[in-house]
Amino acid sequence: MMTTPGERVMQRLDELATCSDVAGELTRLYLSPAHKAAVAKVGGWMAEAGMAVHLDAAGNVVGRYEAAPPGAATLLLGSHIDTVRNGGKYDGNLGVVAAIEAVAELHRAGQRRPFAVEVLAFGDEEGVRFPRTLNGSRAVAGTFDPAALDARDDQGTTLRDALIAFGADPARIPACARRRENVLGYVELHIEQGPVLEAEDLPLGVVTAINGATRAGFTVTGQAGHAGTVPMALRRDALAGAAEIVLGIERRCAGEADLVGTVGRIEALPGAVNVIPGETRFTIDVRAPRDAQRRDAFGDILAASEAIATRRRLTVVHTITYDEPAAVCDAALIEALEAALAAVGVRPRRLPSGAGHDALAMAALCPIGMLFLRCRGGVSHHPAESVTAQDVDIAVRALVTFLRQYRGPSP
Repeated sequence: MMTTPGERVMQRLDELATCSDVAGELTRLYLSPAHKAAVAKVGGWMAEAGMAVHLDAAGNVVGRYEAAPPGAATLLLGSHIDTVRNGGKYDGNLGVVAAIEAVAELHRAGQRRPFAVEVLAFGDEEGVRFPRTLNGSRAVAGTFDPAALDARDDQGTTLRDALIAFGADPARIPACARRRENVLGYVELHIEQGPVLEAEDLPLGVVTAINGATRAGFTVTGQAGHAGTVPMALRRDALAGAAEIVLGIERRCAGEADLVGTVGRIEALPGAVNVIPGETRFTIDVRAPRDAQRRDAFGDILAASEAIATRRRLTVVHTITYDEPAAVCDAALIEALEAALAAVGVRPRRLPSGAGHDALAMAALCPIGMLFLRCRGGVSHHPAESVTAQDVDIAVRALVTFLRQYRGPSP
């Protein structure tokens, strides 16, 4: 019985999901035995698709489908094959396996493009094992920080030693970096990790930008006191003040399209049922596809927090822990991807990405483009991740169409 490209991709994703560091769940960490097993499978599929395959010094699997004529500039496709702990089958992995299938379609038809196509299976997008992330894509983009080699996992193993044990040579990571003049762009297919496409009954969408993000830790300080003896009007309740700040964050970020703000962790101290909280700590994560929008929102949040603290006779301090600019997708790639979607019968829909991806690092090297594929309920980073073979088949056909139609950037 003949299978469709989408069905073949789904079968391989099921097979890839057996590569796990923990029995009974899908946990595949960077440079682990499960990652090694996944490298072997992915490399084998690349070879079957007519690609020359190698493992680079950062632990990425690279498959190259040569141009006609050889030596031409390269278009990069790919995503990552590591997972979160107890994750799903499709986050990252879909983009790698679907890209391999797209190249295989060209190979079966005996077609070469005027540019080479490389499929990249990055090893470290999630950043679960080591306290650094995007190590694989940063190596290819030429922005890898050598200090990351001294980062240690929970067992005390350095990234340097883990790479050596994996069979990679950390001293050669600088050689992974591509020359900008030789790279046309990077295109990544990824599950949406959100509910927009499903709500609009669309299998695919074209990403406009990967949101920039600002994360910070806040500490609100007041005065602890007896829950029964301090009158309400005389209290300096740090938790009540923090609660007002949190609701203000929600109001501010709900007031603009594409802006989101999240308080993901909060702790009241001393944490006793009969004590007024004297200190409250919480985190904030603000994201938007436009950096000015994100910075303005964060500035407004800081000003409102100071005003609330002053009125309540509290103090508030913050420490920024992460600040990453947005990565805007290339206009020409957006148009080329939209044309491919239209050619396979999908109404083009543009949307930003609220999550980070390897494309975020690759934007330092070359123009980037992304396709989103709908996932049930927008669920991701969870075993309940779910996509359909029909949607995946449409995605592969769109990628093949894009590869056949793409002519490279305008002179």
